[in-house]
Amino acid sequence: MRKILISFTAAAAVLAFSCIAFSQDPHDSHWKACPQCQSAKDKAAERAKTDKMQFDPHDLAGNWGDNQNRIQLSAEVPPFTEYGKQLWDATQTDLTPDGKPISNSKDPMLRCDPLGFPRYFTYNYGFELLPLKDRTIQFFEMWHSWRTIYTDGRPLPTKPDPRWLGYSVGHWEGNTFVVESYGFDERTWLSENYHGKRDHGWPHSDELRTVERYTRTAYNTMDVSLTITDPKVYKGSWVTKGTFLNHPNTELWEDYCVPSDADYFNTNVLRPAAGKLDEK
Repeated sequence: MRKILISFTAAAAVLAFSCIAFSQDPHDSHWKACPQCQSAKDKAAERAKTDKMQFDPHDLAGNWGDNQNRIQLSAEVPPFTEYGKQLWDATQTDLTPDGKPISNSKDPMLRCDPLGFPRYFTYNYGFELLPLKDRTIQFFEMWHSWRTIYTDGRPLPTKPDPRWLGYSVGHWEGNTFVVESYGFDERTWLSENYHGKRDHGWPHSDELRTVERYTRTAYNTMDVSLTITDPKVYKGSWVTKGTFLNHPNTELWEDYCVPSDADYFNTNVLRPAAGKLDEK
């Protein structure tokens, strides 16, 4: 049986390739480019046109991300519990017959499983926030997904039926929008291991809770933080901070994880690039 080398980077590449190939300017001025379809230079040029515009700190509407579409989890990772170490070991990548690691071969996203949350926080092609009267909708361009953040005063469920994106409630603390989430499906990863050889994934349990804080500091900037707590897996809180940038004059693209596209990429791009592999 032929071993197929596929990595997280390759999965991201097929999505980027699809965007470049199929989401260019439709030659219609009524339609706008997607955030992922713009270069960092183009994004900066669009922001320069609106940087001085007035803004309401309680209005988070916009398409948000950054020039690299990443805010990676902090490298200051809390120690594992014994159970957490078992989960971590279970994510170790497969090896080729000659002992070389196959980068993130066990990553659930390579099966087109939903990324889940908070992975959408740390890896996105841009997301749109749409505040409504009793909720805020967060649309993620990557894999055409969304979640609902309820702001009607309801509490988080105490015994939730797990969901890929969990359950989320939000409230304002001054000019900061605070989102608390719970009830996540354990099959997702928090992230691939970007602090090592990309040979593991950061796991979580059914006790995972997250707290996000969004503070709009200018028309085109929003300070953000993500706090992860999971006492089954980590001996302490895991805090990540960063800044999201607005992408004015853009519209989210329809970006799905489609198995047939992944198969095409593996067959026609990835496998030839990997060269002839050993038969087993």
